[in-house]
Amino acid sequence: MTADLINPTIPLPHASTDGSTVVATVCIAASPERIFQALTTNEVETWWGSPDTYRVTDWDAVVCLGGHWKLVVRLPDGRAFPASGTFLKLTPNKIVQTRRYNWDHPTLGRTDTLVTYLLDETEDGTRVTVRHERFAVRRAAAEEHVAGWERFLGWLEGYLRNSPNEKSLATHWR
Repeated sequence: MTADLINPTIPLPHASTDGSTVVATVCIAASPERIFQALTTNEVETWWGSPDTYRVTDWDAVVCLGGHWKLVVRLPDGRAFPASGTFLKLTPNKIVQTRRYNWDHPTLGRTDTLVTYLLDETEDGTRVTVRHERFAVRRAAAEEHVAGWERFLGWLEGYLRNSPNEKSLATHWR
């Protein structure tokens, strides 16, 4: 990457794994409520992905305790890979959901995993921490998801940095 493409004022996402759990984090200059909205509505179709990797389409969710969500990951060549899950906990600062690929993922199969988003308010916005668990003995899948979560948080941060919309859906859960 050339020096003119690096902006030291933009936070970079970081992720790591111990082989069974992936933890990723980034600081975003947006409120927890705004991030909650971006993570739980069809707004994900706007920011999740890129033309050269994949795009998320067909987002559908019932955002309540026990509600289900689903989406389709579309590759540039048109292939579609569905995923789904259930919301297990929803508070203004925490989203816990199951996640499952509804196809035979090469390193994870159709294993149900657990994703937790923590939205911690900071002086400059929100620290977003993602904890993706239940990889069990699938170390290759966990390692693959390290790069995936860094991309995901980078897309989210970039989108919100350029999106002044401060609508709040998270206050519904208070």
